[in-house]
Amino acid sequence: MALLITDECINCDVCEPECPNDAISQGDETYVINPDLCTECVGHYETSQCVEVCPVDCIIKDPAHDETHDDLQAKADRISAG
Repeated sequence: MALLITDECINCDVCEPECPNDAISQGDETYVINPDLCTECVGHYETSQCVEVCPVDCIIKDPAHDETHDDLQAKADRISAG
């Protein structure tokens, strides 16, 4: 699954630089994650780096983007090739 930043986000700016795929950006009110670029850090790290650094635990799995580990790896491979 891609990840999702909930409205509990406090705009602390720590998640955005941690994303190896540049999937996180500043939205209108909070940071947002582009599901087309989010691989939950598969292909880069063992754990999702944004989740690791978030001080308010507002980053969750996005139920609208159900993906397996293999799906995430394939997405990571496409992103790195492009």
